[in-house]
This record gives sequence, structure tokens and C-alpha cells, in this order.
Amino acid sequence: MRILVANRGEIACRILSSAKSLGHDTVAVFSEADACSPHVTMADQAILLGPAPAAESYLNMERILQAARDSGADAIHPGYGFLSENAAFARACEAANLRFIGPPADAIELMGNKAAAKIHMNAADVPCVPGYNGIQQDDATFAAAANDIGFPVMVKAAAGGGRRGIRRVEKTVDLPDALRLARSEAERAFGSAELILEKAIERPRHVEIQILADQHGAVIHLGERDCSIQRRHQKVVEEAPCPVMTEQLRERMGEVAVTAAKSIGYVGAGTVEFLLSGAEDFYFLEMNTRLQVEHPVTEMVTGLDLVALQIAIAQGEHLPLQQNEVAFNGHAIEVRLYAEDPSQDFIPSTGMIELWKAPVVEGVRVDDGVRTGLSITPYYDAMVAKIIGWDDSRKMARCRLLRALHETALFGLSSNRDFLIRILQTPAFVDGRATTAFLSEARLEESSVPGLTAAQRAAVAAVLAYREQHRKALKASLLVCDELSHWGSAGSLVSRLTLDAPGGVVKLTVRATQTGYTVIEGDSQCIIQVAHDDGVSATVMIEKLSHRATYCMTPDGAVWLSVDGRIECYLNRVSGADEDDEASTGLVRAPMHGVLLKILVSPGDRVERGRPLLVLEAMKMQHEVIAPMDGCIEQVFFGLGDHVAADEVILEIGVAQ
Repeated sequence: MRILVANRGEIACRILSSAKSLGHDTVAVFSEADACSPHVTMADQAILLGPAPAAESYLNMERILQAARDSGADAIHPGYGFLSENAAFARACEAANLRFIGPPADAIELMGNKAAAKIHMNAADVPCVPGYNGIQQDDATFAAAANDIGFPVMVKAAAGGGRRGIRRVEKTVDLPDALRLARSEAERAFGSAELILEKAIERPRHVEIQILADQHGAVIHLGERDCSIQRRHQKVVEEAPCPVMTEQLRERMGEVAVTAAKSIGYVGAGTVEFLLSGAEDFYFLEMNTRLQVEHPVTEMVTGLDLVALQIAIAQGEHLPLQQNEVAFNGHAIEVRLYAEDPSQDFIPSTGMIELWKAPVVEGVRVDDGVRTGLSITPYYDAMVAKIIGWDDSRKMARCRLLRALHETALFGLSSNRDFLIRILQTPAFVDGRATTAFLSEARLEESSVPGLTAAQRAAVAAVLAYREQHRKALKASLLVCDELSHWGSAGSLVSRLTLDAPGGVVKLTVRATQTGYTVIEGDSQCIIQVAHDDGVSATVMIEKLSHRATYCMTPDGAVWLSVDGRIECYLNRVSGADEDDEASTGLVRAPMHGVLLKILVSPGDRVERGRPLLVLEAMKMQHEVIAPMDGCIEQVFFGLGDHVAADEVILEIGVAQ
């Protein structure tokens, strides 16, 4: 069978890997922005879909179907996201005589509408969260329903998934804005502004059940995943099994999930999601009619290949095991590595990957779809990789995953790696007590392991930059003995560096000695020995303690350094890089690459600090940009629909007269 993978990035690579291992021919599709991506070269054949925007490439059904015809594909695997939960696409595949490696279109359609899904599940005796799923969509109806349900409530897009179009509302006065934003985001993401309301269950666990169903009526479940750690309703950490799961509760939740799947005639791999309140009560949340991002944790505790099973089911094969044959072994924890800036409210980060170094740790799996030299663009989701740790116990799985994160390097743009490390070190997570309120309530702690000070980390960056510059100079020199390369007629050579460090500008002097390096800053000095350095990884000794570092230098003079669970960037001003040009307080810049969806002000308007000025869409999410000061709008430099780059000036605010 020839399988076309209608997706990109790490999930495309994941599907291609299983398909090829089964002996199937594979076809990749790609946009102009992804021409050099790993999934393109991984497939037996690759076909260009079109320009970078998803609407013109990965969301364009006709272009994907044409690619299938041109390549002679027999089947299409949609992965997750994009068209994976689009019933019209599933029907179009069937009409084109292509096997859709996913559930029937009717099941996708029913579960794709949260209102219809809840009505159906209530009828099937599946416990659901109290809420409003009605046809009336005006603000007054929602306000009345919210008061009947009781605050806080969740406003949710009825269509789609991916945690978009969701807002938590604490009181009546905040409801109109939440409805407006949720409608707008839902319309943009799913083509439908229909909303529902649900009672906000306080501090539940988000627990989902993986199910498999064949074309012959057999349905089983593969246990649960705990996905409680979420940021803005987007999962960040997932694990299997759930830390508080009992055999009895697993059996009950599994039976309900199987009942839900059977009630809609489900076929393929799917996930039934629940909110677990307390020790026993659980409520249906939604059903994802596709492969989940977090499916690797289930694979690692069951030993099953879910993609291979999806393909087998699509070919009409029977499930290879019955419910009593499903066995669980050990514990698995997954983290999602995103290109985003935690220090700037997690705005997506774009730019070139100067270095991608995946960890190599026993018991750790890495699903990625990037490499050094590729760019993260604003057109797609910001997830770069998934890193999964497994061991016999939860304690050791966490330790393996922590070790792997410390060895992971994503340089050239901001990422959430250090944020993930802090999550795994937080007592509430260590003890298995995390709920959906974890990130809003937990104090994310730094490592308790002794680490380098800020001054010492800057000194390490200076030494590694010095060594890299030395290597380049030595390579370009003729007849220079390495033993004399740090020496001059006036004594050992000295290098002075001015670094823009995370804590501010530091001025350092680096002097090579017979045993290492002396780094001086003002009246203090730091002695550093380098035991190993291959140009990417180094082992440095400071005060008799060894520290492992990963680093790279970029053409603009930046030194990216990962040491002691921190990734930091040091810009070497001596290299010729320009100093930052301080922006005027009245200049409002784009916080990221994106498209201007709304401009809420015009020249001459008076604004107060904190007022929304515009809405920017980036990586499928909408971001409000607010006024940094009181004043009067002087100029707006862009129009609706325009693309803007990160740090580009969008408008100017003058001081009100």
C-alpha cells in the first residue's frame, strides 16, 4: 500500500517511520516553507502543495487529493491537526477511492461539535459536565445559562479542538468579552462561531482513555493518560498511568470510553477525554477522533505501535488483541518542547535553529521533525519535539526525562525547555499531585542541585567564545604551532569581551593560562578549566566541580549556552554586532511574526494604558496587543490582513495634549 501523510513536522516523521517499517511506500507533502524539512527527505516521494500559509497547503483538500492522485497513493493518514478531524475531508477521500486512516466521517462530524457530542453522550448514559449546548447563541442567553450553571464557567468553541476558542469566566461582567474573543478565535480556527458553556470543575485531573476499534465491531481501551498540566488549555506534560489511578477506576472509565465509542460506530484510534473530580467522579469532556499528540506514552507502557494499528484497521484487519490481553508495563512521561518565550508570556518564537541537539539517554524517546539550520516560521504550531521518558517506576521515568532535558539544546530562538525542567522538579509534580490548576498555583522551583552563578555562567560563555574564536583563527593561520597559539612576545594573550547577558551588560577579560583560563570582571575573577570541548559540548571545571555545557556561536556574535538547566544567550558586542536601538516609549511593536486580524484604533484616538489596540494571529492563536502608555494614536503603519515581523513597529502613540 502507498500511504500519503497529509501533515508535517514530527507527526509526519512519526507516521512515515511506522509505515516504512511495515513495508509500505510513503508519500510526503510539503509547503514552500517546509521544502527542507526532515519529513520531506524521509518519504519515498514528496510533493509540493503550495505556499507557506496552511490554507494554501496543508488545509487545501483539493491539492492534497491531487497529490494523492499524482503519486498513486492508496491511502491518506492525516496525523493530527490540519484536516485530521475534518469530516468533509474524510468523505472526499472515500469519494476518491482512497482509504482514510481514521474514523468514519459521521463519527468525526458528530464528535467535532461539542454541543452535539454532549447531547449524544448524555443519551448514551455517559456522564457529562453540566452546561449549556443550545441553539440560541446570543449573549443574553449565555448570561442566563451561566447564572443557572453557576460561575466559574468555561466558554468553549462547539467545533474543532486543539484548545482554541476556550475562555474561563469568573463573573458575569467578564462574560461578554470572553464570548467575543472565543467566537472570533473559533471562527478563524474552525469556520464556526458556535459556542457552548460548561461548569468549571475546580482542580480536576484531565484524564483521557485511548481506545481502538476495528471494522468488525471490536472495541478495546489501552488505559489512560493524565494530561492535567496545561497552559491556556494546551497540554504541556502527559503521563501514563495516571498517578492516582486504581484498577477499579480504570475499569470503570475504560468501560465508559468503550461505550462512547460503540455508540457512534467508531473505527480506528481515538481518545475519550474526561475530567476526574476527586477520587471517583468523572465527566465526559470531548472525544478526539484522531491520533493524539501524547500517544507515545501509551505506546511505551503497552508496547504497541498505534500508527501500525491504525494502518492495520484501515486495511480491514481484526484487532490483534482482546481487552484482557492489554498489559501495562512501567511508567512514561512526555513533555512538549515548544519554540516560545516563557519570559514574554509564552509568545511563539520564530527564527533559525542554530543548533538542535536531541538527547541520547537510555529509556528516552524523542519524536522530532527539525534539524539544525531550519527555521521555525509563524505559519504553523510552535511545537518542535516531544521527549518521553520511560522506566519501571514513575520516579525513575521522571529522572530519565530530567536528564534528557538537560542534554537537549534548541539554540537560536527561545524555547520552553527550562520551564519544563522546573515543572518536573516541582514537589506537586514529583509527588503526583498535579491537577489542571497546577501551572496557575505551583511555584516552579529552580534546581536544588548546586549550580553556577550568573557571573560564572557568563564567564563560561566568554571562555567558550574565546576558544571558538581561537579555533577559527588557528585554522586560518599558516605554520602556527598550537602550543604557542595563546602566546605573544608580551606574554600570554588576553581577550576582552563585552557581553549582553540575560542580567545586563558584562565586561570580561579572558586570559589563557597553562592549566585553563582566568576570567576577570571588575575586582573578581573566575578560574575555569575545560576538560572536554568538541565545539558543541564541553565539560568545564570551576571550583573543583564539573559542569556539562552545550553551546554554539552564531554569525551575529551570539553565544548560546546550556548549563545547569538553563539556556541563555550572550551577545558578543566586540564581534561587531550592533547594540540594541532603544525604542521610543510610544512605538508599539509586534511581539511576534503574525497577521493583523483586527485594528481597534485609528489615528487621533485617545487610548489608556492597557487598552487593546489590535489582534495579531500567530501559530493558530490570537494575541491582543495592548497600549503600553496613555496617549493619542499618531500613526498606524499597517492594515488588516498584513503580515508583520517580530519587533516591527505597528503603530505610534504620542503624548496626549
